[in-house]
Amino acid sequence: MPKTPPEETPGADAKTDAPVPCRVVVCRDCCCGTPKVTGVDHAAQTARLRAEVPVRISDCLDVCDQANVMVVQPSATGRAAGGRPVWLGLVNDPDAAEDIVAWVRAGGPGVAPPPDILGLYAFAPPRRTVRR
Repeated sequence: MPKTPPEETPGADAKTDAPVPCRVVVCRDCCCGTPKVTGVDHAAQTARLRAEVPVRISDCLDVCDQANVMVVQPSATGRAAGGRPVWLGLVNDPDAAEDIVAWVRAGGPGVAPPPDILGLYAFAPPRRTVRR
């Protein structure tokens, strides 16, 4: 009798069947992560985040006036609970990175409330239009 493949858990990682975790997308392109944003050790900031939480590095997110930009994406559980990506700009202080780490480790959007201080960094990304 052939084996039936296991059902996929909604929001599961196909490689491990574990629930998809909360992740941080870090913009590192033309402005974010470059000497244009002075006084920030960008490599240390990225390394600190990577040491604690899942991180993806992105090309330009088109909000250069908010450099350094990070987007905290909800986990599958957080999205099911209504969590949506949270865009954070001007993340140029090491303490802000620590607050992001703490929030993601607590569950992130839809699971845990963000530390109050992150409200100072949150912004609504511009709407993207499709050119026809």
